Amino acid sequence: MLPVLKLASDGQEHRLTTTVDELAHQLNISEDDQAVLIPSGTQTRMYNRVGWAITYLNKAGLLDKPKRGYFQITTRGLNFLKSNPSVINNKMLSEFSEFTEFVGRRSEASPSASQSQLISESTPEELIDSAIDELHEALASEIADQLAAVDPGRFEQIVVDLLVAMGYGGSRTDAAQVIGKPGDGGIDGTIKEDRLGLDVIYIQAKRWQGTVGRKEVQSFAGSLEGVRASKGIFITTSGYSAEALRYVKLIGKRIILIDGRELAKLMIAHSVGVTPIRTLIISKLDGDYFE
Repeated sequence: MLPVLKLASDGQEHRLTTTVDELAHQLNISEDDQAVLIPSGTQTRMYNRVGWAITYLNKAGLLDKPKRGYFQITTRGLNFLKSNPSVINNKMLSEFSEFTEFVGRRSEASPSASQSQLISESTPEELIDSAIDELHEALASEIADQLAAVDPGRFEQIVVDLLVAMGYGGSRTDAAQVIGKPGDGGIDGTIKEDRLGLDVIYIQAKRWQGTVGRKEVQSFAGSLEGVRASKGIFITTSGYSAEALRYVKLIGKRIILIDGRELAKLMIAHSVGVTPIRTLIISKLDGDYFE
């Protein structure tokens, strides 16, 4: 927020889009860092942060919004900069009654939110994404426990459901015909990479108690060599050793290792074995409507 307010200290009207570029240049933020998206993927973290900085400074009376998409420093903002603050954070802005009133409205809208959360330095979108990540982590842990307890046959059915949900195999019937049958040299089955069957992916799906080591992964890679295959997926309910993870990076074949935790996250992402309990809709202002 301090760089935004300093940028506006010339008293001119500034536009959000150009401000993002100007601050990126001033703060020597690399192009890679500028391109980082917020978890929802709807906008860059840089744009999100600058946008909310302007909103918070406006709610505290330090910035004015003379017209859509523009902001300008106020007399209060100029006086605030004269105190030479080393940083501007939400706690400092809470000294202004307009900002505390704004925070109070947020608290009334979300009764469960604590005051410390409302004064957080994260933007609202980041707080939402963080809460969703926390819920998904807990859910993934529950799913991992369930996967470890199911019988091998049921586990293979779950793998089928997930791969079909991800767009592989064409249909569940097609996929079920090739997965879960007796393996040939460490291969549990195959599945079409796309609905047309232009390429085939070989599968190893095992409910494993201990860590899967390089030996097991190398055996699977050797099985792929035996059928002249170049792509494979090794799925397990446990995890992989460091040697196994390094091994797949060194060989020419493309083998994806999916452990129990990643498998659970994929099931959440593709709605396999989970039931939605709440849908959250976040809206933004439609400026064109008012014009």
